[in-house]
Amino acid sequence: MNKKALAIIVVIVVVVAGIGGYVAMHKSSKNSATGKTAATTNSTSTAVNNAVLQTKTDARLGAYLTDPSGKALYTYGGDSTGVSNCTASCLASWPAYKASNSAALPANVTAITRSDNGQMQYAYKGMPLYYFVSDSGSSVTGNGVGNFTVARP
Repeated sequence: MNKKALAIIVVIVVVVAGIGGYVAMHKSSKNSATGKTAATTNSTSTAVNNAVLQTKTDARLGAYLTDPSGKALYTYGGDSTGVSNCTASCLASWPAYKASNSAALPANVTAITRSDNGQMQYAYKGMPLYYFVSDSGSSVTGNGVGNFTVARP
């Protein structure tokens, strides 16, 4: 099986799993006494944007973007549309969300070329996306650190 066919299969599996997760996580929980929907304190995740991004919702943070594995993504206040200004030592703490493909990206998602190293990086609504090295798993510890905030849908 060639790499392109394998990549297509992986994308299909991720999208199908995301749809199943969306359905499972968005069932309404009604309080039988009041008929009101109970507030959720746990984070929920839904796959969007052809497995390039997911939207996660947390009671504390609200809605924010993650990569397909659930790792939080951030934007840098020092960037401008389509341009990453996080270079050198900045990238040591805030690694770029490297783009693996720029063909057929969903709405609002682009792949920019970094001027410092020529690598491709995903951007949302023109703003380059980053990880925070102190995050582990699905933790979100970089919101408000320096000039970085979680990326918002």
